[in-house]
Amino acid sequence: MDTSTIVILDFGSQYTQLIARRIREFNVFSVVLPCTVSLDKVKALNPKGVILSGGPSSVYDVDAPKADPAVLAMGVPVLGICYGLQFIVHHLGGKVEPAPAREYGHAQVSVIADTQLFRGLPTTMDVWMSHGDEAKTLPEGFSLTAQTSNAVAGIADEARRMWAVQFHPEVAHTKQGMELLKNFVMGICGAQADWTPEHFIQTTVERVKAQVGSGHAICGLSGGVDSSVAAVLVAKAIGDRLTCIFVNNGVLRKDEFEKVQKTMREQLGLNVVAVDAAERFLTKLAGVTDPETKRKVIGNEFIAVFDDEAKKIFENEKSAGEEVAWLVQGTLYPDVIESSSVHGPSHTIKSHHNVGGLPENMKLKLIEPLRDLFKDEVRRIGRDLGMPDDIIERQPFPGPGLAVRILGEVTAERVAILQEADQIVVDEIKKAGLYRKVWQSFAVLLPVKSVGVMGDQRTYANTCAIRAVESEDGMTADWAPLPYEVLRTISSRIVSEVRGINRVVYDITSKPPGTIEWE
Repeated sequence: MDTSTIVILDFGSQYTQLIARRIREFNVFSVVLPCTVSLDKVKALNPKGVILSGGPSSVYDVDAPKADPAVLAMGVPVLGICYGLQFIVHHLGGKVEPAPAREYGHAQVSVIADTQLFRGLPTTMDVWMSHGDEAKTLPEGFSLTAQTSNAVAGIADEARRMWAVQFHPEVAHTKQGMELLKNFVMGICGAQADWTPEHFIQTTVERVKAQVGSGHAICGLSGGVDSSVAAVLVAKAIGDRLTCIFVNNGVLRKDEFEKVQKTMREQLGLNVVAVDAAERFLTKLAGVTDPETKRKVIGNEFIAVFDDEAKKIFENEKSAGEEVAWLVQGTLYPDVIESSSVHGPSHTIKSHHNVGGLPENMKLKLIEPLRDLFKDEVRRIGRDLGMPDDIIERQPFPGPGLAVRILGEVTAERVAILQEADQIVVDEIKKAGLYRKVWQSFAVLLPVKSVGVMGDQRTYANTCAIRAVESEDGMTADWAPLPYEVLRTISSRIVSEVRGINRVVYDITSKPPGTIEWE
């Protein structure tokens, strides 16, 4: 890779992705690898520096995650964070012990040595701690650089180009965390700010051209930002040798099947095959009420429809003497990270980059042009590609669509009711200038009926819940305090305009304990 790279070895911290994001904010490329990765793979990336993440284990545990200690002797700067500090101490001859006073949450650190890592930072800092062990004896050559009233907070061996902190600079609660990371990445490692959208687009297009050669590719298009940006990037490389398949699964938003086709063809110039399989999906969903079963039914049926259409394309190309050899997916970097595991396969969160269900005789190879990017970076790429805002800024939409926002059985009638209510939510959130300020905002159709009164007549109709949340990445979320006037307008419009709903409620549950979607 011809860009500056920082390698992050993951020991299982909940904050590891955040370290990568912070470094990307300096326009420096960062890559997260499981701590068990081989030394050769780390060296192959020619990193400017290595960061050892935090983790939930103790270094003296029998099953504690371990990296190859030789990574500490590569000659590039190393920064240990929390467990990373303890790993350095433990493997270089120091001693780590359970702390008599564990530190969780806010803490105050005193900087007691002038090191490159703390250059320009105040001598007293508010930081975020999360540890139950502490460095009791430092390895030979290391000195104490920072401390709290209870424990070691920073150490360094500048001759060997190793630094470590017990606190978490990557979280917002550590006030000068970004400055500290910048000191390491830009100052100590000498990384260049060369990870830019322009550079990414250029190198990705060149790589896809080389990958595909004279072959053809297909892409399962959802209309969301990830698959759309992936398709535009690949089309930029191979033109009309990319065919996008867009399936109406019967649980899309109102008029979305027509809108997405129009946008993809007219504004983005993509070659789109549209398949209206609504009846096929709704037939499969008949009588299904369990959320997980719904997801599986929709996922399996999508694969079946996609397979049918891909076979047609495959046969057409084959009869013309050409062959479809590639499948484009909008896999993002969090998907890739979650598919790796510190402790082994049994602890892998989920596997994303595979094509489950596609027939082997298709022999499709994957193109995942976004696999190095986070969601916000995908949007930056989309803007640089000149894509319309209504695609780039679209709020996340679940793969099973409205099916997981209809509690109970999914029928054509219930889909139509929710489509109308959901459209009102989207319209009013946009009118209020809130669409880009909240992570997601949508309507949910509940399997609950209640008594109401309309025009002096008794009604007995469905209840609709409104959900709006604020989040950075969807992993955690707070319910959004929408203005009362916006809620009033949404409620009034839904009960007035949507036949079948006579009551609207607002969901004020955060994640955790709830989830963003209701199913």
